[in-house]
Amino acid sequence: MPATLLVYRQLFTWLQQHCGYQDLRHLVTLAWMVLGLIGSERLNLTAWEAHIRSRAQQAQSSQRRWHRFLNNPRIRVPALYVPLLLGALRQWQGRRLYLVLDTTVLWNRFCMVHLSVVCCGRAVPLLWKVLEHNSAAVAFPAYRGLLQLAQRILCTFPDVMLLADRGFANQDLLQWLQQSSWHYCLRLPGDVSIHGPYRYPVEVRQLWPKKGEAKLVRDVRLWSQGTYCSHLALANVRGAREPWAVITDETPSLQTFWQYSLRFAVEELFLDSKSGAFELTAVRLRS
Repeated sequence: MPATLLVYRQLFTWLQQHCGYQDLRHLVTLAWMVLGLIGSERLNLTAWEAHIRSRAQQAQSSQRRWHRFLNNPRIRVPALYVPLLLGALRQWQGRRLYLVLDTTVLWNRFCMVHLSVVCCGRAVPLLWKVLEHNSAAVAFPAYRGLLQLAQRILCTFPDVMLLADRGFANQDLLQWLQQSSWHYCLRLPGDVSIHGPYRYPVEVRQLWPKKGEAKLVRDVRLWSQGTYCSHLALANVRGAREPWAVITDETPSLQTFWQYSLRFAVEELFLDSKSGAFELTAVRLRS
C-alpha cells in the first residue's frame, strides 16, 4: 500500500473515531486536506495537490471541493477539533493541565486570542478567537467566552492552571478565576498597588528583590481598592531583562516561577502561525 494512502487511512480512522459527523464525505475531504497540509508543510491548496490521491481529472476539482468545505456553514470547527484534542489529552486525566492565555496581532488590524494547552514544551491550541482590533491588549469581555467554553470542555480535568502575561492581569479576570475551580499564575505590571507588606500601599516595583534573589509574600491585596487577595512571588533573575512579579492562588515558592515560565511555549505557536508552517502573514486573507 502506498505510504500516502496508509497515512490517509490512519487520519480518516482517527477523525471517524472522535468526530460525530454523519456525512462521511466531510471526513474524507478533511482527511485529504490534513494529509496535504502535512505533506506540503504549507497553507496552500495548490501545494496540497501533489500529496493526495483523487479520481478528479483536474487539480481544480479537488481545490473546488476544499473551498466548498472551508465555506460550508454546516462545518463547525469546534465539533471537529475539540474532540480530537480531548482524545489526545485523555491520558492526562488526573494530572495538572496548564493553559496559556495570550494574544498576537496580524497586519496591525486583527488580534488573535489563543487559549492553548502546554504539552512537551509547546503550546497546542485549544480555543481561539479573532478580533478586528489593532492592539494585543484586549478587555476581559472579549475573551470571557473562551474561558467559559474551556471550563465546560475541560470539566473532567480537576486540576487546571491558567498562565497569562501582564496584559491579562486585571480585576475582572482575577474575579472570574477565584470563582472558578482553576488555579492561576498571572504576571503583574510594576505599577500595580499592593497592600499588605507595608503599612501603606506600595507599587510592585518598590518590592523588587536584589539581583539573583526572590521574595515570596502571602496574602497581599491588589490594586488601589485592595479588594482582591492573592499570593505574590517576586524574582530578579540575573541576565533577565526585568524582574518578575507573579500572583498565584497557591502557596508561593520557587516552583511558582517555573509554572509561570511555561507560558513562553506559546511563542513557538505564534511563530508557527505567523511565519512558520501556516504563514498567516503571507496569505491575502483580510476578512
